[in-house]
Amino acid sequence: MAAFPIRIFGDPVLKQKARDVEELDGALARLVDTMYDTMYAANGLGLAAPQVGVQKRLFTFDAHEDEEPHVIVNPRIVETSGEWLFEEGCLSVPGFHFEIVRPKVVTIQGVDLDGREVVLEADELLARVFLHEIDHLDGILLLDRLDPDTRKQALRAIREHDLVASARDDDSSPRL
Repeated sequence: MAAFPIRIFGDPVLKQKARDVEELDGALARLVDTMYDTMYAANGLGLAAPQVGVQKRLFTFDAHEDEEPHVIVNPRIVETSGEWLFEEGCLSVPGFHFEIVRPKVVTIQGVDLDGREVVLEADELLARVFLHEIDHLDGILLLDRLDPDTRKQALRAIREHDLVASARDDDSSPRL
């Protein structure tokens, strides 16, 4: 199983806005296949291209609601509603989890690898995966969603913690 190294907090690529995908071709399909392998190897529920150093607007996900992983290219949020507080982790901030309020229901739109329009509505965990991964595409980390005091404490804890070692030794609980 081939896998990419996952970019960790502090890597500047994680703070940059990803560019729209212009071409749906074999190279993109190979990228997506390797992203699936990377997501599974890291026990992730989703993985955005910037997390593997690729500045393209796409993400993979598998919330284990059916038999296979999915990709959405050039996603955008169409609608959100409700509010849901949930403890959220991130493959790019391994070993840390934070309670974050996000919309409970989300509708997103994009295309699949064949260029067909995809409109997906999700609630709770899958909605959170979509919003978390779209945040990555916009250069936003879950730390940016914390209130200022919690963010300050989190950044202090992260500085005291070796994230590279954590990425190798972290528990196996799923992260976004």
